[in-house]
Amino acid sequence: MLQITKICLANTASLTVQRNLAVTAVRSIDQKWRAGKGLPENPNAFGPLTNMPDYTFLDGRPTPLGANQKRRLLKQQEIAAKIVELSGELEFAKERHERLKTEAEAEKQRILQNKLKPKGHLLLKQKK
Repeated sequence: MLQITKICLANTASLTVQRNLAVTAVRSIDQKWRAGKGLPENPNAFGPLTNMPDYTFLDGRPTPLGANQKRRLLKQQEIAAKIVELSGELEFAKERHERLKTEAEAEKQRILQNKLKPKGHLLLKQKK
């Protein structure tokens, strides 16, 4: 019985499988060169192949938008609406800040004018 277990152990030890897994992504595009030229990381993200229609009608009819073109157009419209909304909020904040500043200055002037004034002979000396 002892010899059989040794054989089984020897057989299982020889059947070990080793797996190697690489966890780094391979970039076949020179990203530094593209960044230096002001190009996007993905060359397919922008350009005539992605922005222009796949085909045109010979009689001049407009070509319908592709699915990705329509999605990009809607996304750009959402971004533009957000920009308009945020710029309006920014203008409101600027105007409010200026208004609060002028109100604070007016309150300061009102307090200075309502302070105690000299009376009697001190008032007569000031008028001369």
